[in-house]
Amino acid sequence: MDRMEKPLFDVGGVMLHQPFKIRRLGHIGLNVTDLAKCLAFYRDLMGFRVSDPLDFGKFHPKAEELKKVGDPRMIFTSHNTDHHSLVLLDRKVAEAMAGDDAVPDDVTVNQLTWQVGSLLEVSKATDWFNELHVHYNRAGRDMPGSNWMVYPDDPEGHRNELYYGMEQVGWIGRPKPRAMYDRGFRVRPELPQIPEYEEVKQALAKKIDLLSGYHEEERLPAKYEVDGILMPRPFKVVRHGPVRVFVRDMEKMAAHYQDVMGFTVTEETSFNGHRCIFLRCNTEHHSLALYPIALRKDLGLRDDTTILSIGMQMATWRQLHAAIAFLKEHGCRVIELPAGLTPGIDHRVYVDDQGGHLVELYFQMEQVGWDGKPRPAGMRRPQVFKDWPETISPESDTYRGEPFLGPWA
Repeated sequence: MDRMEKPLFDVGGVMLHQPFKIRRLGHIGLNVTDLAKCLAFYRDLMGFRVSDPLDFGKFHPKAEELKKVGDPRMIFTSHNTDHHSLVLLDRKVAEAMAGDDAVPDDVTVNQLTWQVGSLLEVSKATDWFNELHVHYNRAGRDMPGSNWMVYPDDPEGHRNELYYGMEQVGWIGRPKPRAMYDRGFRVRPELPQIPEYEEVKQALAKKIDLLSGYHEEERLPAKYEVDGILMPRPFKVVRHGPVRVFVRDMEKMAAHYQDVMGFTVTEETSFNGHRCIFLRCNTEHHSLALYPIALRKDLGLRDDTTILSIGMQMATWRQLHAAIAFLKEHGCRVIELPAGLTPGIDHRVYVDDQGGHLVELYFQMEQVGWDGKPRPAGMRRPQVFKDWPETISPESDTYRGEPFLGPWA
């Protein structure tokens, strides 16, 4: 497909190359080697709230087989008001469930999920994938989460999801009760669909207890004073991503994420002779980074996952310091990777999540403005690891970009 061809699709009155526009990274799904340890890391140490556990051992056609190979629960967790922003599933259970949709052994992505602007965009995306012969796992509406979706795969088996309408979990901290799951769809829905408030009216008419959704109490005491708030941890994750992926065919993968998914290349770099590509879907320098698979061995990273890392942004520079100290105090392995891998982020470290993946901790991401150009390399703050200062001077885009909505805790 020629990226310079004239726009073809009306997306809310704007003519675009795809019949949808990805607005942001919605959630990440990982297949993990130790679900219990990994859950403890994200819930107890990183502060993600468990919004729903979905037990495949109770209803899946392979339920008995799944229970034999591992913990059959898919754990939905969130750092914000979205029903879920991080989903965890036992890796062996995922493999047992895959069937004909099996992926390469080192693909531990359960899903990379991207938010679009409307249900119509999801529907038109489904037609688009059919037209391009892009395989998708299913289309419909997920429960839990209530998001309308379609799940296309990339050329190397990483499952993506486009969705609209993620359920929001408010101040009472409870998601929709399971009695409202009758509005889930396992097939592509007809349009139009009724609005959410009508679903609530119907549930009330059925005398469904709206406060009966799953709820877990915080396990740690609120003992840290964090910028005026008592919190169980001395930091708050305010954004997840970017996602960094090792790929075998850089040309094919880069073309897919540009031409099919609509990402924009912000920057290409060379690291020790390896071509690396950084793609954005909004003003963040990148939400997705592609690295050649040969670099995995060069960096000394584990060879059983194509994920280099998933990102977690702290609310402030001070909180990044505090997060590193807190995680070290709790026995987490904190490592450094060479400078040059992550243009757009200066100070960052990586933490082992106990489930087979690295988490990138950072404070700020470079923002790309109206002209679509990243900051010139010569104007960037040096990427350093040692002797981080207690305070830093601001960049022109410090505290810019999508703000965190709602209270920290």
